[in-house]
Amino acid sequence: MQTIPNNLSEIAKIIRADWQKVHYTAAPYLSAMETLDSINDSFYEDSARSIVVYFLSNAHSWHGDTAKEVKQKLNELLKEPKQ
Repeated sequence: MQTIPNNLSEIAKIIRADWQKVHYTAAPYLSAMETLDSINDSFYEDSARSIVVYFLSNAHSWHGDTAKEVKQKLNELLKEPKQ
């Protein structure tokens, strides 16, 4: 079990390293996550929270231990209070 950081761009690196063929519907959200630090950031007009939600809803084909840990961490970040 690895420690998953809170930083979204670092999480995106973990995803890229583990998910060899990113599903085309998840790819734009993963690309956006690569530019974000915090769950409270924005990517143009979209909040980081919405990007993470859309990524999770499109990452259904990503499986394995790393996927489970990362998805759990992203869901934890979504539960953090907005700043």
